[in-house]
Amino acid sequence: MREHRDAVRDATLDAAAAVVTRRGVGATMSEIAETAGISRATLYKYFPDVQSILAAWHDRQVAAHLAELEATRQHADPSRSLEAVLEAYALHQRDRGSSALWPALQSTHRSAEAHRRHHETGARDELADFVAALISERVAQGTVRTDVDPAELASYCLHALSAAESLPSDAAIRRLCAVVLAGIRPPR
Repeated sequence: MREHRDAVRDATLDAAAAVVTRRGVGATMSEIAETAGISRATLYKYFPDVQSILAAWHDRQVAAHLAELEATRQHADPSRSLEAVLEAYALHQRDRGSSALWPALQSTHRSAEAHRRHHETGARDELADFVAALISERVAQGTVRTDVDPAELASYCLHALSAAESLPSDAAIRRLCAVVLAGIRPPR
């Protein structure tokens, strides 16, 4: 039973992403149900409106992104795990910025906006904690400055790397990452 519910939920989220990408925020529950291959009644058992579906889609994307960053950390050479995670984050920022669905998510109405901000804040905190832990490891190794708290350095890195959204190439992203990393190295 749980597997079936999860499958319907995933199909609904995928369908919503497809419909909203194609139609924008004017997408209807009927269109999403039809694209998912389920009845409207079934769809309403899972979600009350389009905005709640988009919020659930966003939550799923955030969880997947955090899992990808953790996998990046685990597969990287331990001496380069911070660099690998920050580059993966920057690449994700660029890809997110080029997604046709992102503008639709940003333009949902006010009630969905509060929900989205609440979830983004939690995800942002989890991401910042993850990067701060990596930075703390580097502080202990003496390769990251000690005059600024690791949490503040994590915030700096993540905010600076949000500029990757507008960068045209992987090479430009690598240059941005190099500049950000230079900013957290110990002063000479």
